Amino acid sequence: MTSAGPVPAERAQLVTFRVGEDLFAADIFSVERVLRFTTPRPIPNVPAWLEGVIDYGGRVVPVIDLRARFELPAASSREASRILVVVVAANEWIAVIVDAVDEVTTVSADQLAPPPPIFRGLARQYLRALVRPRAEGGSVMVVLDLSQLLGTRERIVLEQAVAGAASRA
Repeated sequence: MTSAGPVPAERAQLVTFRVGEDLFAADIFSVERVLRFTTPRPIPNVPAWLEGVIDYGGRVVPVIDLRARFELPAASSREASRILVVVVAANEWIAVIVDAVDEVTTVSADQLAPPPPIFRGLARQYLRALVRPRAEGGSVMVVLDLSQLLGTRERIVLEQAVAGAASRA
């Protein structure tokens, strides 16, 4: 799988979203579409973070619940939730459920910092950068590489589940 590419050097346009109380972002060029939340079709025998599948663009697209992926408790309401359809490779998409989409923002290179070395393994793979707050006391925003949310073993499980769902559709 190829990554959506590095954050551009001079400035980056980011889609910002919330999962729990935390603020995250993704490069705008990796987000195909933001959809209102609709309940995905469940798939049996898959990890809890795989909410199910949706039909998008005539294809079966797997939907990952970021709350479950990040081991957070389930949301009490999904009224403001959105589904981000994300490009993970040429002609390949996954979707992720977020609690809310805030805005599209532009950040400058001096606001971007690499993830600290303490992050290792899969977490390090999907952390693209940290955005320093513009004002003192502001929150650090985590820029995710959503295409890297899954490890190799998880991709195999996902591909098998989606193939099974597509054959039953």
